[in-house]
Amino acid sequence: MRSLLLASLLLTSLWSAPIGGVAVLVKDSPITLYEVQQEMKQSGTTADQSVDILIRKKLEQLEATEKKITVSSAEVQEEMERMAKQNNLTLGKFLDAMQSSRGISQSDLTTKVEESVRGQKLYSAIAFSKMAQPTASEEAEYYQLHLDEFSRPERYDVTTYISTSHEALQAKIDDPMRNIESVHAKDEKIPGASINPQLAQILNKIEVGKFGPILPNGKESFMSFYMKDKPNLITENLDTVRPQVDNMIMGEKRNQVLNDYFTRLRLSADIKILRLPD
Repeated sequence: MRSLLLASLLLTSLWSAPIGGVAVLVKDSPITLYEVQQEMKQSGTTADQSVDILIRKKLEQLEATEKKITVSSAEVQEEMERMAKQNNLTLGKFLDAMQSSRGISQSDLTTKVEESVRGQKLYSAIAFSKMAQPTASEEAEYYQLHLDEFSRPERYDVTTYISTSHEALQAKIDDPMRNIESVHAKDEKIPGASINPQLAQILNKIEVGKFGPILPNGKESFMSFYMKDKPNLITENLDTVRPQVDNMIMGEKRNQVLNDYFTRLRLSADIKILRLPD
């Protein structure tokens, strides 16, 4: 009788709490509270936003499994080497650049690249027809709409704000005149010619007189650039960057196909949100 009572109490305890810290079940496959918290920390998103990101990733993983799509370590390595070459960097320097400018470790980058390669394979598996290459008019339109991505100043005059607290840094951005002890500022002049492409892409998107997005800096803290000036702006011509423009257009088209597909898939999937971080 005593053993039955203990078993009953144990079962009651298990059913009354999230099993193994499970936050969400997607087709009975769990997303843990820890995963949600890590996504919130890494991307600076809310719990709800992080759950949306993780549900999409889980659906992709499950769909890839169902379609028997796999990604080998050799494919991940090859893709990272291609990315490094595209940025005129050795793989080692590319990994260092991702760590310093985006706060992305080699392990995190490997995961992201694996997800990207899986996404490309998924696109090939679900696309109903092959995408046509961009026309000259599409290239010209995209180029004009994204001139900032193909422009680079002589240097970037910035104030870099750093804090171990995402919330404190956001408060500083919302009210720059407010003194927040946990937020530290440093004026910098970053040369445009020698900057790595990943950081250049971030800085190019920040308007003069505005703050950039909050980014992890790879040192257990967060950073944001305030753009003071971009002197002597030089824009590369379309012929020079045409391959890059084509890749961007094709990438957007592929992402749109995948987004539409997984939006429909999510509507019909059995998804249970059990608990979110406090």
